Amino acid sequence: MARMQRRHHYEQALEAYLRQRRIPYLAVQEARKALLPDAPPPRAADAAGSLKNFDLVVYGHGSSLLVEVKGRRIAPRTRESSSRPPRLECWTTQDDIDSLSRWERLFGPGFEAVLVFVYWCDQLPRDALFEELFEHADRWYALRTIRVADYKAAMRIRSPRWRTVDLAPAAFDRLSGPLAPPSPNALPEGLHVGWHPLAERLEDPLPPLPAMDAFPRRG
Repeated sequence: MARMQRRHHYEQALEAYLRQRRIPYLAVQEARKALLPDAPPPRAADAAGSLKNFDLVVYGHGSSLLVEVKGRRIAPRTRESSSRPPRLECWTTQDDIDSLSRWERLFGPGFEAVLVFVYWCDQLPRDALFEELFEHADRWYALRTIRVADYKAAMRIRSPRWRTVDLAPAAFDRLSGPLAPPSPNALPEGLHVGWHPLAERLEDPLPPLPAMDAFPRRG
């Protein structure tokens, strides 16, 4: 239970950030009901039932995101470490990568699977380290986002026993970026957080998520 609670505050912080930025999203259980076909063929239904769930769908025109939240803590600086930037842990599991890749195929065009690393910072981090930094419940948090396809192409084995993978620091710096930097992907006036653009069947209901459009794409 303690482990779940430690992880849960990262998800709460991200959702608070999305609400503050007026970025529309749905939690995964709502998203599955809204987006999966009413009567998927048996093979697709069996595949969906066997997959590890992700956390959120974040909406944007042309690049809605299937988000898996990864909470990591940045330790406080010490006298020895104060002169160098902190290490940004970016490990995940092979199961996460495999499941998110399959979810992306299941949801189809217009959805991209991403890992959002939410860093809990004991101290206010240096300005150059993150583009998205915010306070929630008296804690500092920062975000780095990476496409699962890009992560998969560059990942290395971290622990064969625990089936974990990670990226070299240089690769993580090159491939990751902010989720939604200051040009906001805001809800149109009068709509509430949790609004479902696909259900409204509107053309171009939202501007693109700027960070994802700016990410380097593999050729």
